[in-house]
Amino acid sequence: MKQVRPKKNLGQHFLVDLDIARRIADTVDEPYHALPVLEVGPGMGVMTQFLVEKPRPLKVVEIDRESVAYLKNTLPTLDIISGDFLRMDLSEVFGGQQFVLTGNYPYDISSQIFFKMLDNKDLIPCCTGMIQHEVAVRMAAPPGNKQYGILSVLIQAWYDVEYLFTVEPDVFNPPPKVQSAVIRMTRNQTTDLGCDEQLFRRVVKTTFNQRRKMLRVSLRQLLPAECLSAIAESQFATLRPEQLTIPQFVELTNLVSEVCSHTVA
Repeated sequence: MKQVRPKKNLGQHFLVDLDIARRIADTVDEPYHALPVLEVGPGMGVMTQFLVEKPRPLKVVEIDRESVAYLKNTLPTLDIISGDFLRMDLSEVFGGQQFVLTGNYPYDISSQIFFKMLDNKDLIPCCTGMIQHEVAVRMAAPPGNKQYGILSVLIQAWYDVEYLFTVEPDVFNPPPKVQSAVIRMTRNQTTDLGCDEQLFRRVVKTTFNQRRKMLRVSLRQLLPAECLSAIAESQFATLRPEQLTIPQFVELTNLVSEVCSHTVA
């Protein structure tokens, strides 16, 4: 097994297996093999070194100044954006052109990264990379599964999620206490949910925040008392959120909008 040693320790877990790094880098090749690539958090460039070999534009965004300095020294032609991905205007990265997003994502902010992806879904037709195993499982979970939740619904509404492979702790230095996983998300054919998207998010988050309760109960957090009777009389009254498909969440959102548009708009 080929390995690379990290040059320093930032309190992070560094991927040191080059074979795994190359496999992750290669996830950007399908299905958009010609689009530019933006890598988030390249660190010491273990994955970047394989991305630069691809015949397509590449930029990386790195918040750590020491990592930026290291990358400039080791990959002098690399286009580096020194800054915080979560604060970036992504429409400016490639001049408004679509791009593939990838990275060995920091586990503590991976959900924030994917919410930003959703906010820029028309710019990002594909997103790949490595995240914590349990987050990957949630993102790919189908309705009726106990892992099915907020991330599952909000991401699968716009993307097809593929769980590609598991990454064991021993390929990191130091080894983390959890498994990792590599995923790929590819934009589906949805261009319009058929409901108010912001209200859809609120309905999904509100119901899953009390996932063990029936919807007629959990929606009390969102709706005034005078609107609850319509929910109680609907097909959704006794269901729990993990039982609803995405089209059913759209239908529920439209019901909420219809009966209480003056209070939840």
